[in-house]
Amino acid sequence: MDNKQLHHSEQCIGVNDVARRQLLSGLALGAGAGLAMSLAISPLANATNRTTGTRIVVTAPTGNIGSQVLTNLLTSSSDAKIRVIVRDPSRLPAQVLDQVEVIQGSHSDASIMDQALEGASSLFWLCPPDSRAESVMSAYVDFTRPACEAIKRNGLGSVVSISALGRGTPMAANAGYITASLAMDDLIASTGVAFRALTMPSFMDNIARQASSIHEQGRFFLPIDGDLKLPAVATRDIASVATGLLLDPTWRSQEEVPVLGPEDLSFNEMARIMSDVLDKPVIYEQVSFETYKTGFVQRGMSDAMAQGLTDMAKAKNEGIDNALNRTPENSMPTSFRQWCEEELRPLILV
Repeated sequence: MDNKQLHHSEQCIGVNDVARRQLLSGLALGAGAGLAMSLAISPLANATNRTTGTRIVVTAPTGNIGSQVLTNLLTSSSDAKIRVIVRDPSRLPAQVLDQVEVIQGSHSDASIMDQALEGASSLFWLCPPDSRAESVMSAYVDFTRPACEAIKRNGLGSVVSISALGRGTPMAANAGYITASLAMDDLIASTGVAFRALTMPSFMDNIARQASSIHEQGRFFLPIDGDLKLPAVATRDIASVATGLLLDPTWRSQEEVPVLGPEDLSFNEMARIMSDVLDKPVIYEQVSFETYKTGFVQRGMSDAMAQGLTDMAKAKNEGIDNALNRTPENSMPTSFRQWCEEELRPLILV
């Protein structure tokens, strides 16, 4: 498939309706909007009736997004069976292990994927990039190839994947991880499975990786223009959208579902918000792309993967995340200020 074949879905439920219906149905996620075939029905609101006898497979269940998807599924009113693929089951809480079927191994392994997809209805797919991979395409496309073969062999009904914005833009051909993510989506789509690729800008949660420098130096660092306004999304909102889709067996076709935050902000604006929430001065400092890449290599990342992150940052600096128009349907509710208050502040003020 070429870089323009998947198209953007506009059939998303309004955020306020989703939040209200989630609360009414016993799934108080506090965020998100899922795709539905009818704007009158939340994908989570009637999950019990529509997911009876289904089995949902979750990859990367101990990761930031996957763990939230898993929690959402287990606390929903659905009676869908949940199966997880995990390398080390001991990393899952005991109360979770009691509620799921565990397939131990890597979701890059064809035999593991065959076990996981046998009798399954839908798959949550998240490709964890290998920091030591020889290329970004190997890390995303080659990793996903065995799963795609298993999808075809097992007649899987649907896939929801985590991907990136940028399809159809001039920057997409040389955008590192973004380019590889879009190629991964095309590979999944080539199986013919019903498919929703959740396309995201940068995650607000990535700021937390710099909690130490924010705490100790009052600074955070990236190679992107500090005055460039960009979308950013909280992983809780991504997980909520994914959950809604996984619990709704009625959708078909293959589409991208953009998942943006509520507003575009520059990193300088983020610094001012952090300063206010943390009650201490925080400054954004733009570093060179060379310095950015060198830092990853020094921490053990392969040159190819470090270059992939750098190319992605360059594409974002050139506006790849700004190509899509913001709409009420693709704008999620969690603001950066709210995320700072609820997620960053506890990390900094310990």
